[in-house]
Amino acid sequence: MKYSTSLMAIALTSVLTACGGSDSNDAPDPALSGSFSLGVSDNPADAQVVNIAFKQVVLKGNGQSLSFDVSDNGELKMVDLLTVQGQETATLVSGQSVPVGEYQMCIYMENSEVANEDSSYVQTIDGIAGLTTNSNGTCGGVGADEPDTGRLFFNKAFTIAAGNNLFVAEFDLAKGLQAPHGNKAYWTLKPTSVQLVNNAEVGAIRGQISPDTVTACETAAEGSTFNQAVYLYPADTPLAQMSDFRPDAGLIPAQVAPIASSRVQAILDDTETVIGYQYEFGFVAADSYSLGYTCLAQNDDPESSNNPDDPQSPFFIHADEQEVSVTQAAVTERNIPMDFVPAS
Repeated sequence: MKYSTSLMAIALTSVLTACGGSDSNDAPDPALSGSFSLGVSDNPADAQVVNIAFKQVVLKGNGQSLSFDVSDNGELKMVDLLTVQGQETATLVSGQSVPVGEYQMCIYMENSEVANEDSSYVQTIDGIAGLTTNSNGTCGGVGADEPDTGRLFFNKAFTIAAGNNLFVAEFDLAKGLQAPHGNKAYWTLKPTSVQLVNNAEVGAIRGQISPDTVTACETAAEGSTFNQAVYLYPADTPLAQMSDFRPDAGLIPAQVAPIASSRVQAILDDTETVIGYQYEFGFVAADSYSLGYTCLAQNDDPESSNNPDDPQSPFFIHADEQEVSVTQAAVTERNIPMDFVPAS
């Protein structure tokens, strides 16, 4: 089964307010501690459910590891990533504070190789299957104490300063979520697909796709199955060089792999009639970008290279937008094409 490109983010939106994960009643010095936020947000493309059973969050730094239980009344914290898309978030940890300093972070989830709705799993039109991550181990000697525990490890260190600190852990599912293959009957989430960004340094992009653009793409595709998505590329990437997600990204001359992608959602009126199409990237680092639109996202297999000449599963970017600037804490509006004016 092929999985369409997607962008998922774990947004750090709760406030951590006690040192060391303990129950100490001593109020921390505001100059020596800072607030930190942690929640979940996502924008996947193809699956109906991507459920992660979260167990624990560990911050490693300052010569100690701080552990935070994210369970709900002793039960695993279940988050269907499809319910928290774009800029929406679901809280993992709240009400804790940590000393200022430099940290690394691990998030622990329950691995499940079998279809189990009480654990981590992926649901598609073919049913449900288990979901695991192929990383394990501790964070400074903390975590992974129980079997079937997977570790999502963030290699990049980050700083918690005095005051509010909001972060987003972004998962690029297009590159990091692998469908069952070989003798495996479960999905795999690659920990290398996760990046942590400072929420103070990110913005958002959203807009609508004109019906004419959608129709033109589907006509050019000459097929009957379509999955619309908008791809995010580095600045000044021309349409002819916009490629798919692929294992050899960056190795093919004149081809530029996307940074991320966003599912295009149908806009419905009160009678459930489609009246438009919209997309949104919830957490994008402040910079300049190019956008590409396709109606063939279902044919973009991150484990192989897809192109317009593939007789079985053709893939191409149909339309582009250039000079899309993202600024901190702001939403950039960009329709495709830019001069398209949606009906009010």
